Amino acid sequence: MRGKQYHRQLKLTAPWENDVGYWRKLKTHRNHTKIIAQPGIVMKVLRRKRIVLFIAYFFLLVLTMLNLANYKWTKVPQQCNHQMRSASYQGRSDIRFLYRPSLAKKRQLVYVLTTWRSGSSFFGELFNQHPEVFFLYEPMWHIWQKLYPGDAVSLQGAARDMLSSLYRCDLSVFQLYNSPGGKNFTSLGLFGASLNKVVCSYPLCSAYRKEVVGMVDDKVCKKCPPQSLRLLEEECLKYSTIVIKGVRILDVNVLAPLMEDPSLDVKVVHLVRDPRAVANSRIKSRHGLIRENLQVVRSRDPKLRRIPFVDPNHKANKKDGSDYHSIGAMEVICDRTSRTLRTALNPPSWLKGKYMAVRYEDLVENPVKILRNIYRFANLTTNHDIESFALNMTGGSSSSSKPFIVSSRNATQAASAWRTVLSIQQIKQVEDYCHHSMAVLGYDRVRTAGEAKDLSKSLLTVSKL
Repeated sequence: MRGKQYHRQLKLTAPWENDVGYWRKLKTHRNHTKIIAQPGIVMKVLRRKRIVLFIAYFFLLVLTMLNLANYKWTKVPQQCNHQMRSASYQGRSDIRFLYRPSLAKKRQLVYVLTTWRSGSSFFGELFNQHPEVFFLYEPMWHIWQKLYPGDAVSLQGAARDMLSSLYRCDLSVFQLYNSPGGKNFTSLGLFGASLNKVVCSYPLCSAYRKEVVGMVDDKVCKKCPPQSLRLLEEECLKYSTIVIKGVRILDVNVLAPLMEDPSLDVKVVHLVRDPRAVANSRIKSRHGLIRENLQVVRSRDPKLRRIPFVDPNHKANKKDGSDYHSIGAMEVICDRTSRTLRTALNPPSWLKGKYMAVRYEDLVENPVKILRNIYRFANLTTNHDIESFALNMTGGSSSSSKPFIVSSRNATQAASAWRTVLSIQQIKQVEDYCHHSMAVLGYDRVRTAGEAKDLSKSLLTVSKL
């Protein structure tokens, strides 16, 4: 008996039988074996996992749709009209924009397509004076200055992209063409800002009132406090019409993507002038157009063979070089004008009803009638003050010695000044470059110097547009 008890006390046990972790692993293994042995439990677990995955997928789909909606909003900004005048400024990343009610009416957008020395400063002033117009004068000037010496044709895409932003009241595009390390753009930093009625009028400045017709004194406007582009954007949003005047879009076909954009309502007013008068004015103001002339001349086709019209009795002088570039630029200008006119004569769907050509000579001959036609095309109404302003600016008794300043002058006399100033060789050179656009627009060619100087004979005929 005692031997058996002693045997029990000396009974040896395996080491793993005292190992607690071993029994926990063994228990887990038995539980898995139990689950596998019961397929009902397996299906229940899989069913729960499927439900969790479905819910996660649903939430992922919702978040993706919200991101797409936000992306679409930022890519296609909505138009601003009078309903937003009382609304506070909001960034486009603001989530509230996703739920903003749609606007009932698009704003009217107008681009004045023209070239240098075509009377475009005076023409733009007719829009600058209108109380319902947010007007911008030559904003693409900043592109040409920043990207100099790029040629005129290669800069067309950048100019169009700037227009796309400006027509949406996004003025931050100007920062792209700021000098490295320069100060932020302000309202007075824009080209032509010191003559802009919006920049120089209340609420941005107390010097003027937008609804009061009259020229802005740049010396007075320069004393206005510079405002941020954000405040100028807020002011832009208040207007139902935006008009941009520019000479750096050379061909209406460049604007096709903007005019086909369903979110924009762009119309083009094409201001034209006798190319010989343009060339004469370019020569007169050649020192102020040196850079522009060079950029335009660089766009000429180098493969074309050009035979200059040389006057054997003319002695070369220092100004011939600048005159050469002034007239040489007419080759590119008239070539691009011809492309515009060909498109206008057989307009595609994006241009039908959205293009109007205005001859400068007709405007100065009958300013009130032409002004009314222009405003009607742009869905604007005229008034007595603006019509009186147009009459006064074209009916002055003097000519201006400052080519880039808008002032009262005898515009009819200025329109035909080229006939007594240009040599017959210069006239022939311009006519050779511009014969197609002259024929379409109704400008007769001259055969002799005497015919050119005979001011009793009109060289205007009916335009084919």
